Amino acid sequence: MNVVFMGTPAFSVPALDAVAAAHDVCAVYTQPPRPAGRGKAPRPSPVQARAEALGLPVRHPASLRDPQAQAAFAALGADVAVVVAYGLILPRAVLDAPRFGCLNIHASLLPRWRGAAPIQRAVEAGDAETGICIMAMEAGLDTGPVLLRRALPIGPGDTAGDLHDRLAVLGAEAITEALARLPDLAPEPQPEAGVTYAAKIDKAEARIDWAQPAAVVARRIRALSPAPGAWTDTPAGRLKVLRAADMPGSGAPGTVLEAGPGQLVVACADGAVALTEAQRPGKRPMQAAELLRGIALPPGTRLGAQGGGDDG
Repeated sequence: MNVVFMGTPAFSVPALDAVAAAHDVCAVYTQPPRPAGRGKAPRPSPVQARAEALGLPVRHPASLRDPQAQAAFAALGADVAVVVAYGLILPRAVLDAPRFGCLNIHASLLPRWRGAAPIQRAVEAGDAETGICIMAMEAGLDTGPVLLRRALPIGPGDTAGDLHDRLAVLGAEAITEALARLPDLAPEPQPEAGVTYAAKIDKAEARIDWAQPAAVVARRIRALSPAPGAWTDTPAGRLKVLRAADMPGSGAPGTVLEAGPGQLVVACADGAVALTEAQRPGKRPMQAAELLRGIALPPGTRLGAQGGGDDG
């Protein structure tokens, strides 16, 4: 088929590869290059970089609300548009232009976790599974009927980053199947029951609140890993925590209960959390054993009470 691909971050790249391998991609739409790095030079999105490597034409309009941009999209004569983490609102004129409409690869089992951060919110909530839905897009926020869904278990130690990578691959497989089966797939309207919204991650959420139950703290840490990364202040400076697991333990919230060998355990309101991977500002991620060779966090140290510091 003649396909328009619309995506921006690394999550979208496996789907682009899969679609381009099986269909004619007449254009790739992505967000414009953004300033990045020390020099703030414009950097193309991961999708743009991959599309150019594949020799595909790239477009990055700042908006699709302009009639000229909508006319240019319609002139492509696409059979279908594949949309995955594109980042721009698609007006009705764009949604209606392709013969089979616009299909979205959404990283949740709809109607659970509509919205901007479905992977992170699923981990934070302690969901046992997540997945991919191929959804026929409409004007509402992730409200369209589902053409195909594929589930994926969430392991007890999974971070949002772990799931991101597996879901990106699953999304590529699912959209390949969906396109192969068009137009025979029957869209299934989303049920009214079970709707939840995955609000965008706010950096203010990243500061660890040790006064929460241990299970809540551990899930929040994994949900925000690798970015923006949950953090806490220590006497040695700010520490970004990337992996954690809840466990039995008691003490004043934020107090280090154990610090070696290879074990860094911090008390919470109900239980304790083992910090298994963390990162100091300007350093690479480290396992607990390696981290404790570089900083002193003996039992009794209070975390989270120092304040200040940078974002790590």
